[in-house]
This record gives sequence, structure tokens and C-alpha cells, in this order.
Amino acid sequence: MKIGSEEARRTLPDLLDRAHAGEHLIITKRGTPYAELGPLRTCDDTSRSAGFLALRGTGAGLWGDRAGEWVANLRDEWS
Repeated sequence: MKIGSEEARRTLPDLLDRAHAGEHLIITKRGTPYAELGPLRTCDDTSRSAGFLALRGTGAGLWGDRAGEWVANLRDEWS
């Protein structure tokens, strides 16, 4: 089913219920398809349990050998 963006804005709670029930909806803007609203295929909340700290160390080497100096220079640009 296709629905205009303004109508989607006005009827969002109903559209969410319909999507949850399995219906797929296409939201259009001036007749052009912009978004699809439908049921979740999977919902694995356990993948998010690691949180922000799981990223610790993933940028090692990104700033070179003098990361503190690099950040201080960036900070000074805004002072």
C-alpha cells in the first residue's frame, strides 16, 4: 500500500500497528517513494549489549604517535 507523507504523519500510530501486524507500506513524498514501513525481520537486542565501551581501542593508530597533541590542536581551533 502507498501512502503520502502528510497522511503518514497524521496516522503514524495506526501505520505502526499495521506494520507490526505484517503489512508493508510505502511512504511517498509528492508521489515519489521515499520510505518503506513494515514488520521487523529480526530483533536481536543481545547484539547491542556490549555498548560503547566495546569500541575501545578500535581506533588504535588512527591519530598517529602523538594523539594527545593532535586532539589539543583540534581543541585550540575552537578556542
